[in-house]
Amino acid sequence: MKTLVNPLQVSRFLQKYDRAAVEKGLTVFVGFDFHEYVSITRATPTKDPTYPNFRPDRSPIKSGEGYWIKGHDENNKVAFLGAARLYDLSESNFAEHVESLKAFYAEPALHAHPQDRCSCSAPSAKKIVGKVAYHGDLWVREDLRGKGLPKIISGLQRGVSFCMWAPDFLCAFVARWLVDKGVSQMLHCEPGGSVLQLVGENISHDEWLVWLTGEELRSLVYQHDRIADP
Repeated sequence: MKTLVNPLQVSRFLQKYDRAAVEKGLTVFVGFDFHEYVSITRATPTKDPTYPNFRPDRSPIKSGEGYWIKGHDENNKVAFLGAARLYDLSESNFAEHVESLKAFYAEPALHAHPQDRCSCSAPSAKKIVGKVAYHGDLWVREDLRGKGLPKIISGLQRGVSFCMWAPDFLCAFVARWLVDKGVSQMLHCEPGGSVLQLVGENISHDEWLVWLTGEELRSLVYQHDRIADP
């Protein structure tokens, strides 16, 4: 999506969600070093292993093509984590990208297990092309769940992703129960987004595809004053 980003509008959008986090006693930090991110996730005992697409040893992220977000409480304990990266799908589409395992490994032939598989039957995945912002690896500390944090995290990530990339699409994979509860905060969803098995990573899931178009993302950021506070 070719567009100029209005920094003042994005700043106001981000301030809204940052303020909502502060009101819950949380401080938000955005980082870009994924070696640091992995060290944080490994030191967070209740978090599932970080997916390989956010690990430099399996899928290096170039400078400016990824970031991660962390919230910590007043005792400096990690409250939530999440990560995002940009995929250049100018010559491919999201379905092909995940089924080839290139979404997870920079070199599937080198790093993927022979039994690794991913199928994507969501029809719209083949239409997700161009600059694609992918959000994943979301974790919220158990005692803070059910308190509206996913909406705050989603708002923060939307603002940062739009500011950095103005992508053609923003997408994620989420469990069906999260779709049913409306936790994903996306406008579109389809089943069959990712039926994934990564043997060496001990990862297996069957998740829905959720997404926004670039124009929808821009409208959400620019029209935030019309949206109720988190």
